[in-house]
Amino acid sequence: MILMLIDEIMVTLTGGHGGKGAVAWNNIKLHRGPVGGDGARGASIYFEGVGDIGMLSQFQSMKDVHGKDGENGKGQWRDGANPDHLILKVPTGTIATNVETGKVIEITKIGQRELMVAGGLGGWGNFKYKSSTNQSPLQSQPGLPGDTATLRLDLKLIADVGLIGLPNAGKSSLLNALTSAKAKVGAYQFTTLEPNLGSYYGLIIADIPGLIEGASDGRGLGVKFLKHIERTGSLMHLVSAESDDVVGDYKTIRAELKKYNKSLTEKDEYVFLTKSDTVDAKTLETQLKALKKAKIKATPISVYDDESLKHVQKVLNEISEGKRVVTEAVSVK
Repeated sequence: MILMLIDEIMVTLTGGHGGKGAVAWNNIKLHRGPVGGDGARGASIYFEGVGDIGMLSQFQSMKDVHGKDGENGKGQWRDGANPDHLILKVPTGTIATNVETGKVIEITKIGQRELMVAGGLGGWGNFKYKSSTNQSPLQSQPGLPGDTATLRLDLKLIADVGLIGLPNAGKSSLLNALTSAKAKVGAYQFTTLEPNLGSYYGLIIADIPGLIEGASDGRGLGVKFLKHIERTGSLMHLVSAESDDVVGDYKTIRAELKKYNKSLTEKDEYVFLTKSDTVDAKTLETQLKALKKAKIKATPISVYDDESLKHVQKVLNEISEGKRVVTEAVSVK
């Protein structure tokens, strides 16, 4: 399954309004007096981290979210019922920034729950105002409004493998060949306008849209997609065999990674010379020699050659095994 990723969106959250306190009286003889119950607090709104990286799409049709209001107080000392808090699922890797205060809350773990806006407190009923000097209070409180916050939600992918390279390096085609994704493929710049995701036996692969020279300065689609590479575990760097300068293409992407964030160049990287079926054997050999001379270890592949794809699958299997070992070690602790 392919997921068209929403990675930037705005949403306004408002906690539920507190219920108002009741003004009520006990009419039982010898027991007359104020019996107004308190209003309930309004529902607060929480974010909870989940593994579904497409969950921000819910806010496309839900720009304003309101928690349920608290129930009003009743007579006979009965307080209003508290509504359930509203739990909104967001993908791990979501960074929520309050546009008014600048406060940042980051969701990094599945099950992590963070309070985003609090519901309003319920108002006191007139029973709470009874005193030795005020036996028949008429006062009550209306309840307070819930907090409101406008949030900018940014998603930085937490994927196991990121496919990087210049436009038309074959990233979407490789994703389609390895997973059941159906990413759009075309012979023009920026075929992929949003990151596409696929699952290879539980390993999440992100097809990062094509970078170009100057991307770290905002050229083309700019840093919009460079940020997604920050949280990928490993990188598969694809260089097209159709290029006239395979070494230059490789170095262009590496330079942009380093300029944006030097740590990106320290990730595990696997280089593949894609579309090897589109050039003759002599050209392919010349390109591989050029890469080797530049100390770039590359493996030629074609999405139309199952045998060559086994090289990619072997790498993915090794990554998957390494992830399993790490997970088991953490579980033992």
